[in-house]
Amino acid sequence: MKPSKIPHVAFLIFFHFIFLNYFHFPSSHCANLGSETDKFALLAFKSKVVDDPFGALSTWNDSVDFCQWHGVTCSLRHRRVVALDLRAQNLTGTISPFIANLTFLRLINLQQNKFYGKIPPETGRLFRLRSIRFSLNMLQGEIPANITHCSELRILDLVTNKLEGNIPSELGNLFKLVGLGLTGNNYTGSIPQSLSNLSFLQQLSLSENRLSGNIPSELGLLKQLNMFQVSANSLTGSIPIQLFNISSMDYFAVTENKLVGEIPHYVGFTLPNIRVLLLGSNRFTGEIPPSISNASKLEKLDFSDNLMAGSIPEDLGKLKNLIRLNFARNNLGTGKGNDLRFLDSLVNCTFLEVVSLSRNSLSGVLPNSIANFSSHLIYLYMSANRISGTIPTGVGNLKNLILIAMEVNLLTGSIPTSVGYLLKLQVLSLFGNKISGEIPSSLGNLIFLTEVDLQGNSIRGSIPSALGNCLQLQKLDLSDNNLSGTIPREVIGLSSFVLLDLSRNHLSGPIPLEVGRLKGIQQLDLSENKLSGEIPSSLASCVGLEYLNFSDNSFQGPIHSGFSSLKGLQDLDLSRNNFSGKIPMFLNTFRFLQKLNLSFNNLEGEVPSEGVFKNGRAVSIIGNNKLCGGSPELHLHSCRSRGSRKLWQHSTFKIVISAVLLPCLLSTCFIVFVFYQRRKRRRRSKALVNSSREDKYLKISYAELLKATEGFSSANLIGIGGYGYVYKGILGTEETNVAVKVLDLQQRGASKSFIAECEALRSIRHRNLVKIITSCSSIDTRGNEFKALVYEFMPNGSLENWLNQKEDEQNQRPKLNLMQRLSIAIDVANVLEYLHHHCHTSIVHCDLKPSNVLLDNEMVAHVGDFGLSRLLHDNSPDQTSTSRVRGSIGYVAPEYGALGEVSTHGDVYSFGILLLEMFTGKRPTDEMFEEGLSLHKYAKMGLPDQVAEIIDPAILEEALEIQAEIVTELQPNLRAKFHEIQVSILRVGILCSEELPRDRMKIQDAIMELQEAQKMRQAIKL
Repeated sequence: MKPSKIPHVAFLIFFHFIFLNYFHFPSSHCANLGSETDKFALLAFKSKVVDDPFGALSTWNDSVDFCQWHGVTCSLRHRRVVALDLRAQNLTGTISPFIANLTFLRLINLQQNKFYGKIPPETGRLFRLRSIRFSLNMLQGEIPANITHCSELRILDLVTNKLEGNIPSELGNLFKLVGLGLTGNNYTGSIPQSLSNLSFLQQLSLSENRLSGNIPSELGLLKQLNMFQVSANSLTGSIPIQLFNISSMDYFAVTENKLVGEIPHYVGFTLPNIRVLLLGSNRFTGEIPPSISNASKLEKLDFSDNLMAGSIPEDLGKLKNLIRLNFARNNLGTGKGNDLRFLDSLVNCTFLEVVSLSRNSLSGVLPNSIANFSSHLIYLYMSANRISGTIPTGVGNLKNLILIAMEVNLLTGSIPTSVGYLLKLQVLSLFGNKISGEIPSSLGNLIFLTEVDLQGNSIRGSIPSALGNCLQLQKLDLSDNNLSGTIPREVIGLSSFVLLDLSRNHLSGPIPLEVGRLKGIQQLDLSENKLSGEIPSSLASCVGLEYLNFSDNSFQGPIHSGFSSLKGLQDLDLSRNNFSGKIPMFLNTFRFLQKLNLSFNNLEGEVPSEGVFKNGRAVSIIGNNKLCGGSPELHLHSCRSRGSRKLWQHSTFKIVISAVLLPCLLSTCFIVFVFYQRRKRRRRSKALVNSSREDKYLKISYAELLKATEGFSSANLIGIGGYGYVYKGILGTEETNVAVKVLDLQQRGASKSFIAECEALRSIRHRNLVKIITSCSSIDTRGNEFKALVYEFMPNGSLENWLNQKEDEQNQRPKLNLMQRLSIAIDVANVLEYLHHHCHTSIVHCDLKPSNVLLDNEMVAHVGDFGLSRLLHDNSPDQTSTSRVRGSIGYVAPEYGALGEVSTHGDVYSFGILLLEMFTGKRPTDEMFEEGLSLHKYAKMGLPDQVAEIIDPAILEEALEIQAEIVTELQPNLRAKFHEIQVSILRVGILCSEELPRDRMKIQDAIMELQEAQKMRQAIKL
């Protein structure tokens, strides 16, 4: 039915009620009229569905009786719709308010669809309704307050939508409610105390929202509660003791909050029916309750990520149904060397699948009893403790093991050959122990193996070629051992590798040609070995490389031209070898290269001066005595051309002649020059004298710019600045896209801004600066003075436009993700570091803000608009100028307003504010910042515990989506990792924007911290 027909439906329904109230008809006629009302209501519902991929509503037409329509159930007596069940049909659309006309409806189930928009308030008129199941959709807005009129409601399931606001306290009036599910939304505020009125409530699910405050103790009155789930919120305080006394409790989850206190020692007695007890990622203290072993129905027990100490109960074996045991990341252990005795009892837990004890202080010898653990065991985490002894040979009995993580302990002995019997094993992590012996060749049997990390042990012998059978191996780290022999071609030829680290061993021989098969590898480290020969040309196929380290070997020959294909390199280290020849020019074209070490080789010739070579801090070339030229920061002597050498070495006669004639020639030129200058000055007008500083930029005419911008058309206007307007233009026969900044010379200071920008940009070059192409100082068609600057065009516009999109904008851009924001911030910081510390004369930008950060096709940031810039002529980064400066409100440093002092510290302040704006989504001029509150203070108050409340919601949503996609057992505690990244970034912004200049972070340190945050985010792999 089309939407235009809906008013007709309403009209019929209106007459339906009129007839029932004022006329007397036989009951059959009333039933027919009611049936027609239901039919029209269903068609109205269908009209709001915009996509039906499975054809679930295809039968909803006049050819089939509406009671036979898919998903519709009618009562036998009245033929009225009593149930609408369209779960998992992938329907897209909104929920029609005409659903309220299905007055006999008792159940509505729209789970697992794509309904969006708000829940119709009219739903509150369905007084017979007993079950609402809208979970796994995209519904928005708040729960309608009048839904409490549905007094017969037993189930309200709104799990995993986008609902927001506070949880209505009116829900406490739904006295017959048995199940309330609000998990996975955006609810804020506290848990309503009124929910304690729901005396029949059995299931309460409020996890994964943004709830705060304490858990109401009144909830302990819900004596029929068997599920209590409030995980992943920001709840504080302690767990009300009354909740631990509800004997019917089956599922209890409060993980990932900020709850404190001790768990009652008697909890195992008062929760006799508990099956799942999840208390991880809080701040609980005290010991693990010894009574826990009396909760004999327990299947999942999680106390991880807390501050619990002491010993682990030794009779956990009583928990015969236990499947998952997680005590990781606490302070468990007594220091007496007998902390592992409880493992013996776990042999009785025959359904055990996960044991996680990592990052505690457990000490003692690893008992042989682990070899008798349940054959169902999948994950065994015991890393970062003080566990000693050897790995039991019987570990091979655990046939279903997928992961063994025992890294950073005190384990000795060798890796048992029996590990090769674990045919399902995917991860073997034993790094940071004292393991010796050889790598068993039986590991080649493990065809599902994806990660082997044995770094930092004392393993000897050769690398078994049998590892080449592990065709899914992505990470192999054998660094820091005593391995010898050659690198097996079967191993280095595994195309599945993402990381291969064989560094700090005693490997010898050449690199096998099979290295070219590593097309997807990102990190390859063969440093500190005894490898020799030339680098094989096949390495050119490893186009995914980001980190490559061949340092401290005996490689020789030139740096192969095949390296030119490795354009994704970020870190390249070829130091301490015997490489010879010239440094390849293609290295200066690697736009991602941040660190290059070529030191202590036999390289010669001219050093490139572009790309990474422009940054002396990023390049090391010491120990190559035949190199010359390059960036001044490298402090090398200049290169003489071959022709010059021949002249001075073989043409003595010409030297003598030149010595005689040169002074005469110079004298003559000087006289001619003085005469010409005097004549030129007499002819030049006064206006030209005043504009002499601009002459070097007179390269383009007004007419050309007029044509390029289509007469400075408003359609080409892309920005308005403090001193003029910016137009998009197409310049010259090559049709180059440019941005033309036309100065409004009526504004005071515009001419000075023009000169300042020309002066600042004339001699600086950096990949993250907006490139000035030319300038124009001329007369327009009306005879008025005209000045303009022509820049490289940035197709993705300004950072300002990306950060502050209006919700009603059409063709709205996607929100910047975390990595994009980090990359942009690092780009901007690199510009400041270059301007402040690497220019011949230090430059202070003075007006750093989002509108002056422009983005190219690849979202690389470029800083522009140097109209307020200042040059610090003694090249001291701390020098100040007392000339008055103007900046942009909110971004300008406080000291500029007081004294007008210009310094590099002012730019650092602006960068800090810019960074905070990028990651909080709040402008420094937001209306909320009043009465002493500023963006700086707002961010500072959020660290470290309230980050989720101040971070840009788009970043928070991205983090949650990634966590949902990653198997958390393989990358545990992702939420904590994202939290650490966000805290690190905001901390940089806060330290850079301190009020006093002396308290601000150095820009070099800011870059390092942001790059560390970038690495942490890159380590989280989908």
